[in-house]
Amino acid sequence: MKTKKNWLIALIFVLIISMLSACGSSEKTGGKESKDTLSAIKKRGKLVVGVKYDTNLFGYKDPSSGKVEGFDIDIAKALAKKIFGDEKKLELKEVTSKTRVQMLKNGDIDAIIATMTITPERKKEVNFSDVYFKAGQSLLVKKGSTIKGIDDIKKGTKVLAVKGSTSVQNIKEKAPEAQVLEFENYAEAFTALKAGKGEALTTDNSILYGMADQDPNYTLVGEPFTDEPYGIALNKGDDKFTKYVNDFIKEIQDSGEYDKIKSKWIKEQ
Repeated sequence: MKTKKNWLIALIFVLIISMLSACGSSEKTGGKESKDTLSAIKKRGKLVVGVKYDTNLFGYKDPSSGKVEGFDIDIAKALAKKIFGDEKKLELKEVTSKTRVQMLKNGDIDAIIATMTITPERKKEVNFSDVYFKAGQSLLVKKGSTIKGIDDIKKGTKVLAVKGSTSVQNIKEKAPEAQVLEFENYAEAFTALKAGKGEALTTDNSILYGMADQDPNYTLVGEPFTDEPYGIALNKGDDKFTKYVNDFIKEIQDSGEYDKIKSKWIKEQ
């Protein structure tokens, strides 16, 4: 009888430890186990956002100063300001098109603000906010190129793109005979273009504007051939925080703050 009683006490102890562990894990960076992401963020004292470090004008880390700047960065700062009244209560973590969703699922970040296009496939994995930026896929070429638009991408044309981006699938659909070369990030892809490893680089025009801004020897050609609406990605099923972020987007649009941020960074050719 005593042995049975000791066994029950041990079982109860294990259950209590398991419950406490679960509670602790739910507070990890507002991960998918968190029942109240906003409360977890406030308790932590900072917002953690996944951003690009290689996308000029949107999220770019200056190699000399180490400072990360861009349109997406300023949107993240504005969100931190809404939550805390202080834009400095923000931690930025580098993501790529390939790593960002898993980092969100792992609880390493609270949100993704990283030129992420809203698609039906991605909606199966994450919640998206309302559209906060409208882009379209285009082509970047060296000035003087015979490529003037998507119709000039013929059989054997080497087109550079980034792994994990919607651009890869789009270019394969629009120019099925092209040879698509995939790179880890935009910096690598642009370096490859300048090294002559391809005749064109394709991604959202918003990102290509940043590359052309870095090197005036390159230019965008043709009209955008897709619609690429950007959304802020949040944990799947986190509808409460999604509504909070949607309210935030509407607030900065109505106040004029959004237009100020956009005009500061987005330079159309």
